[in-house]
Order: sequence, then structure tokens, then C-alpha cells
Amino acid sequence: MKKLVTLFMMSLAACASFAETIGEVSTTFKLLSPNDKIIVDVFDDPSVAGISCYLSHAKTGGYKGALGLAEDTSDASVACRQVGAVAFKNKIAMQEEVFNARSSFLFKHVRVMRMVDSSRNTLVYLVYSDKLVEGSPKNSVTAVPIPVTQLIPVK
Repeated sequence: MKKLVTLFMMSLAACASFAETIGEVSTTFKLLSPNDKIIVDVFDDPSVAGISCYLSHAKTGGYKGALGLAEDTSDASVACRQVGAVAFKNKIAMQEEVFNARSSFLFKHVRVMRMVDSSRNTLVYLVYSDKLVEGSPKNSVTAVPIPVTQLIPVK
């Protein structure tokens, strides 16, 4: 039981990637409360050194947004790129969550999944939004080819 709890905590820590905000643009003007915005964040793949992902997502303004009570729309886009020498820290799963962020007060998240395309030696990243009851089909995908001289170590 203790090993199971430790494994669960480690998997939560691996999924709890942190993003750095690169910039933002306002999409609406609100006189007395924060504007609606598009935020651009960057995060590094927690298991693959040399890969960074740029994530754009909507942020609802207004009074509810300022208080953290607004539900952001499901619009998001991801672009992952090789930014240095690619190094795998360990064997990676064929599919795993590499990032998630809350997009409403309760029950809604923006998630980024990494998938391995072994036949093309490529890492594929998918961003989508989910909700406790109903998710959204809106999504975006990007791919990072790994040099043919370096095979992806999968579990």
C-alpha cells in the first residue's frame, strides 16, 4: 500500500508541470475589471530534456475572472519544439499527461498529452480541455521529430 501511495504521489508531481507566462494580449476592453485575454505560456517536457511547449489559451476577464470564478473557454493551441539537445530522463510511456492547468473554479482543466509515434520516431503533443461532466472536442496537436540516430525509449 505504501508503494502504491508513493507511486501515485510521484505521478501527480510529474503531471504538475509549471508554465512560465511569455506574454498576453487583450481581446476585449472592460472599463472597471480585467479584460478577456489570450495568454501564452511555455513549459518544458518533464521527461524529455530539450523539448519546450508553447501553449496559448483564453483567460476570461470581468469581475468573475478577477475573483477566479469564471470558466475559461476551451480554446487552446500548442506548439512544441526542440530547444536543445534531446535527452530522455527515463523510459517514457506511449501516452501520458505532461501538463495540466485549471481553467475554471471547479472541474475544468486544460491538459497536454504526449504520445509516442514509434514508427516515425516522433513525439506528438495534444492539447485539449476537459470537464467533470462534459469535455470539449476543441484541440490542437504538434509533433517533434527525434533524430533517427536516437530512438525513443518507451516503457
